[in-house]
Amino acid sequence: MAPQGTVDRGRVGATVFESPEELAWLESTLHPLVGKHVAEWRAALEPRVRLAVVEVPLLFETAMEDAFDSTVAVVADDETRASRAGLRGTELLEARSDRQLPQAEKAARADHVITNDGSLDDLERQVSELVKVLAAR
Repeated sequence: MAPQGTVDRGRVGATVFESPEELAWLESTLHPLVGKHVAEWRAALEPRVRLAVVEVPLLFETAMEDAFDSTVAVVADDETRASRAGLRGTELLEARSDRQLPQAEKAARADHVITNDGSLDDLERQVSELVKVLAAR
């Protein structure tokens, strides 16, 4: 258990991004647990649920895309991503980004792409349109 029940993500990031062995251990521990949790959650959905969403930050990097009916990449230019990460207090953005596929490759591999370079209203509009498309299937 983490102190006060909260994980210090900055400290964990500093540790694992400095040590490939620590990162491999963390991923080999967490990824199966996350996969199991998602499978259990999905199986527990009621049949009347027409659309369910799972956020997977490393979807393509971990080859999990086949576990889903559709994939959506939400992309933004690097400057926007860096600015937003700074506002959230996300540390080690470069090290985190180095673990991810380039935005263009994620967009090319995804079934749907949302470009999140604008306002929150722009994003909500795009998401609403995509929800209509996906729910209609």
